[in-house]
Amino acid sequence: MRTRAIIHLDRFLGNFQAIQTRIGRGRLICAAVKADAYGHGALQIARACQEAGASCLAVATVGEGRELRAGGVKAPILLLSQPHPCEIPAVFEAGLIPIVSDSEYIDALEKYASAAKTRLPVHLKIDTGMGRIGCPAEDALDLARRIASGAGLELAGTATHLAVSDSAAGQDIAYTQAQLARFKEAVDAIRAAGIDPGIVHAANSGAVILHPDAWLDMVRPGILLYGYKLAEEADLAAPLTIRTEGSSNGQIEPLIAEPVMELRSTVVLIRKVKKGESVSYGRTWIADRDTNAAVLPVGYADGFPRLASNKWQAVINGRTYPLAGRICMDQCLVDLGPDPAVQRWDEAVIFGGAAQSAAALAQAVGTIPYEITCNINKRVPREYI
Repeated sequence: MRTRAIIHLDRFLGNFQAIQTRIGRGRLICAAVKADAYGHGALQIARACQEAGASCLAVATVGEGRELRAGGVKAPILLLSQPHPCEIPAVFEAGLIPIVSDSEYIDALEKYASAAKTRLPVHLKIDTGMGRIGCPAEDALDLARRIASGAGLELAGTATHLAVSDSAAGQDIAYTQAQLARFKEAVDAIRAAGIDPGIVHAANSGAVILHPDAWLDMVRPGILLYGYKLAEEADLAAPLTIRTEGSSNGQIEPLIAEPVMELRSTVVLIRKVKKGESVSYGRTWIADRDTNAAVLPVGYADGFPRLASNKWQAVINGRTYPLAGRICMDQCLVDLGPDPAVQRWDEAVIFGGAAQSAAALAQAVGTIPYEITCNINKRVPREYI
């Protein structure tokens, strides 16, 4: 079965460098490699991040962090999500840096650290409008004091997460600015109390593009690293400018990001289909003339969404051929026409490369490119070039 995901590491490194150029080399980059690096392969992408100069990596689960450590990754790893109490020993064993946002979790980590006679760095998460993980802004100082007063924990960073930073709509720009104002006020209160807030960070991919005021000490790009921009500089009426202390305002050049993944398959069979005959489940496609159909060994179990049935296409030998019928679990078909310039075992590109990107596929099925790349199943081999 020759369905595989091609991962262009040169493009990934180019995207990383473009982000670094955008924010300035004085700022840190925490690279999101959660969800198997958005489907691109966490271990290989983590190694590329280290090569590129990422200051740390970000994962969602303890298991993801342990997998990186088992693969020899030495970089600091930020644990973004809330683990179960039974996973706390593994947090220490893997040397992860947890995000904390409540006293119960802080106390549990402090207790374990004290018993282990170690000191664990943590980042305090403040909810400024995401409504997910994070303490209320008014509680941030008390929690910072709680962390700083114990012997087992170190306040290594303070963070928030922006809800609509990838939108250039006026109300969303205002909402993001209000989030940043609340966050900076809370950080200032921590500093005023004589507590070092550590690395201060807020910017996700959208904020890297649209909100220079969110860059602070470190940015946390995710989907942007993998080549997809859900926001464009051109969406703003006024040009973006860099506003950093000690520098004059200057217009920011558009950030170019290239998709890192392409999904390829192979023509395993070509069959004749007569006018009026149907193919695949449900008979949703019926030939309107005598034609030929190619069978490709890629389906929704591989992550090719079933919702793309009869809405997408494959590129074979430089020509585009529409899907014919429903995408099955392990296979799909494309209509080659009456006189195909395609042979058995020819390569077919589903998205990326010679075909349209995962962003276009996402638009066709009503989702986002994150979901398309994340859903490419583990059974699909990754080839790194």
